[in-house]
Amino acid sequence: QVQLVESGGGLVQAGGSLRLSCAASGSIFSITFMRWYRQAPGKQRELVAAISIGGSRNYADSVKGRFTISRDNAKNTVFLQMNSLKPEDTGAYYCNADIYSSMRDYVRDYWGQGTQVTVSS
Repeated sequence: QVQLVESGGGLVQAGGSLRLSCAASGSIFSITFMRWYRQAPGKQRELVAAISIGGSRNYADSVKGRFTISRDNAKNTVFLQMNSLKPEDTGAYYCNADIYSSMRDYVRDYWGQGTQVTVSS
């Protein structure tokens, strides 16, 4: 019984910033990877950024240098700091995590409900 809840989305002007948060709760033994995806209407969901439990980070080429993913393992929370936002960053942003609920369980994939980010020009 694990839940992921995103927050922090909104409407911003091009060039502005937003900070998204995603908190995992429930029966959690370990969260190996946490990721942010986004999806624009009529488009496929795409991986924006990922972070391992040790803090290794990967970014989509389109957001490198502008977005920063981070995590607070003690709080089971992942963040996405988005700077220099562009209209093409507009979309629903989803938190995703690979989570073990106990030592004997296999990893499960969880998704948040999404938070809308709209960047105006």
